[in-house]
Amino acid sequence: MQEKTIENKLKKAVVNRGGLCVKFVSPSFAGVPDRIVLLPGGQLAFVETKATGEKMRPLQKRRKRQLEALGFKVYCLDNTEMIGELLNEIQST
Repeated sequence: MQEKTIENKLKKAVVNRGGLCVKFVSPSFAGVPDRIVLLPGGQLAFVETKATGEKMRPLQKRRKRQLEALGFKVYCLDNTEMIGELLNEIQST
């Protein structure tokens, strides 16, 4: 499945839960995740979307570790079937 398709389904699922799924672009800080997911109750996570079977590049993995070291949740999503579980996990904290 294409990355764009997965990203669009993620956006719709987040909006259906009353949240925002903001495109994250940082020209001076490469390798950041594609989306910031903001859910009711102050829940926040970063999501890198990939086409099915694709993996994060080394720089993306480094950014993931940096964000996690600051206490943020960071996910790599390559399958639409994972969306519900991912959002449940974000909302469970």
